[in-house]
Order: sequence, then structure tokens, then C-alpha cells
Amino acid sequence: TPVPLDGYTDKVFYVWFDAPIGYISITMNLTDDWKQWWMPDNQDQQIDLVQFMGKDNIPFHSVIFPSTLLGTSKPWTMVHHLATTEYLNYEDGKFSKSRGIGVFGNDARSTGIPVEVWRYYL
Repeated sequence: TPVPLDGYTDKVFYVWFDAPIGYISITMNLTDDWKQWWMPDNQDQQIDLVQFMGKDNIPFHSVIFPSTLLGTSKPWTMVHHLATTEYLNYEDGKFSKSRGIGVFGNDARSTGIPVEVWRYYL
């Protein structure tokens, strides 16, 4: 469903409601110790969640993602810093989940390439 606001009808809202679930679930699929990053037992433990994204995702990651987590009333790790660029690029164009352009978590993991390489490349 397009966002019903002039100038934003090319944006789609539904994706951003389920995105936090995806971020957390990919960690759950990676390790049984996922809570040490997302919901640590020791609330004094400092976890700095840094997200890297293209500029068009700033409102979603700075408002909607934290709001969704806060709405659960659980002690989730919150975004500490957003690092943005003009757009995240892949080969000849910008990342696009809807068009299937880019490297996604399940694809990156299945290559066996170390995470440090992906961080540098992206």
C-alpha cells in the first residue's frame, strides 16, 4: 500500500513494520546466544547497535524501528548510531529488496566469506 501523503506515494510502509523482526530473527538463526546482543540479561552491558544504510531509509530506522521495539515494552538493544551514505550500491545500481538487487543476509552467510570482508566491501 502506498503511503497516503503527497510526495511519498512511491514509498511503501508495510515492509518497515516487519523489518525489526527480520533483524532479530536472522541473529536467532545464526546463534542460540542471540539475546546477548538484542536483549542482554545484564542491562548494564553496553551494546552499541550501529546500522549502515542508504539515505532513503533514515526515517524508518530512526523512528519506526525503535518505535516498534519500544512498543513491546521489552528491554531491546536500541540503535546507537546510524551511518548513512547516498545509497548502498551493488554492482551497477542501488540495493533494492523489492527488485532483488544486492547481497542479503542469507546470501552472504551461505558464501562462507568472513563477515569482515562483507563489512569492508559494503
